Amino acid sequence: MSQSLKILVLAENLDINASSAAKGRLSLIRNLLKSDVAIKVLHYSRQEISIEGCKSVSIKEKKSIYYFLGKLVILLQRFTALKLNELVEKNRGFSFTHTADALSMKKALIQEDFQSYDFVLTLSLASSFRTHKALLYLPQWHSKWLAYVHDPYPMHSYPRPYDWVEPGHQYKRNFFKEISLKACRIIYPSQLLAQWMESYYHEAQSKAIVIPHLIDDSLQINTDLPSYFQPEYFNILHAGLLMSARDPRTLLAAFQQFLIEIPEAQKDARLIFVGRESVFHNEIRELQKNTLQIILSAGYENFDKTYSMQLAAAINVILEAKGPLSPFLPGKFPHCVAANKPILLLGPHYSESRRILGNDYPYYSEIDDQLHIKSIIIELYKLWKNDRLKFNLDMPAVKTYLSNETLEKALKKLES
Repeated sequence: MSQSLKILVLAENLDINASSAAKGRLSLIRNLLKSDVAIKVLHYSRQEISIEGCKSVSIKEKKSIYYFLGKLVILLQRFTALKLNELVEKNRGFSFTHTADALSMKKALIQEDFQSYDFVLTLSLASSFRTHKALLYLPQWHSKWLAYVHDPYPMHSYPRPYDWVEPGHQYKRNFFKEISLKACRIIYPSQLLAQWMESYYHEAQSKAIVIPHLIDDSLQINTDLPSYFQPEYFNILHAGLLMSARDPRTLLAAFQQFLIEIPEAQKDARLIFVGRESVFHNEIRELQKNTLQIILSAGYENFDKTYSMQLAAAINVILEAKGPLSPFLPGKFPHCVAANKPILLLGPHYSESRRILGNDYPYYSEIDDQLHIKSIIIELYKLWKNDRLKFNLDMPAVKTYLSNETLEKALKKLES
């Protein structure tokens, strides 16, 4: 593709250590650059971010009335028992700080000549959608607006077992309905997510373009692995936050049973959880007292170190919630595929990860099927033990789907 397509990217945060979302956004930008798209990036990361191949500008915070109101709420909450921010969101949908940030982004956009670009792509973190709010202020951009949507929105739209209801959720629903109406296209990383969101927002139908999280060949590898990770072992690695709905207890029980049934594995098998503190950590620490092969990181590890562990692990775990479906494509999915090692996929029957891997993928189980999970671990351990050098999972069709080839098709759809 020639470098005729010009895209202005408005991103909330591109700090690769901030979240899995930031990693995915950076990967998308880098892959767009590989497709010879001309890009300029405006970001609100509060630090300088260098991206090879394009100009990257850090947006400065502007002190509007909402900025001062947001600071006042924070100060009052420190000295009172009132949940003032929750009260503000209940009555207007968004915190004052959320609005202040969106206005800062709006001011940065106003300085750009919208006629110089073919599209503007808004990238937010999780459920904040600050960049999308900024675009709603500027109707001249709407015919060129590519709104990126990573997760269901608002949170009460999540499938079960998630049962979050945010304050001001009806305001948020109206907000996303407006995005659905005004955006030129809506980009999703998941086909199931696109279908899920369109079931809530009919205005978004026919606007979807699916661009999965892509493999990023430019990622840095840190050879200085943590002392708890010994690459010569049969390491089953879960990297990422253990959210309350992503319950690892059946996996833990299956691993313990595996150690009992295959005693020799006690010497060289490890189940490792890398990530921030979760609601399950205390329970896991109790299990560690009798099962030394279960390992917890001391906390968050920088991404380059985590990615290096994913590449060196024997098995990477993708753990999803128990529910009717999982429309999410985890940000770590391309990292696990790039590792070329088996992925232990634990989740519902209908899942975007399973859709991509294929219904006949052999290392899949429901999250609460202890016997099946144990049997998969035993099978993989025996394969690893017999031939470590060839213990991989070469899936060319999956790698192609997570490559620039899929991105090129999406870009052609944009240009048509």
